[in-house]
Amino acid sequence: MAVEKVFPMTQAGKEKLEQELEYLKTVKRKEVVERIKIARSFGDLSENSEYDSAKEEQAFVEGRITTIENMIRNAKIIEDDGSNSDTVTLGKSVTFIELPDGDEETYAIVGSAEADPFEGKISNDSPIAKSLLGKKINEEVTVQTPGGEMKVRIISIK
Repeated sequence: MAVEKVFPMTQAGKEKLEQELEYLKTVKRKEVVERIKIARSFGDLSENSEYDSAKEEQAFVEGRITTIENMIRNAKIIEDDGSNSDTVTLGKSVTFIELPDGDEETYAIVGSAEADPFEGKISNDSPIAKSLLGKKINEEVTVQTPGGEMKVRIISIK
């Protein structure tokens, strides 16, 4: 029996997944079935790109539903108990500056299910998060990035 992967996430992240799941099951699934029905009415399925496209979308939607159900079933909610607020842990926001005189950047470290770099949420599996986890305020850390190494100093943890 394979061990199920655990998906660490915040309560808000889990609720967002539950909303997406609800949307996929109640709205998107019906839309795709309708598209397939309409495409089927065009006749010859062997050269029907509408039908192929709708079937591909159906496969994607069903796959995403299965993935989300698995993530929710194996969710491990990260509680911010307020303790240890001077150490970078999953669920915390970290602000750091690039050394020697770089910009200030803030990221929330979340589970991979919630990661959204455009919203400043990075996965705990990412190189930046791995470098920062367990570190404290004012600590200087070398972070591995796709562009090479950079040195940062942690200036706040929330």
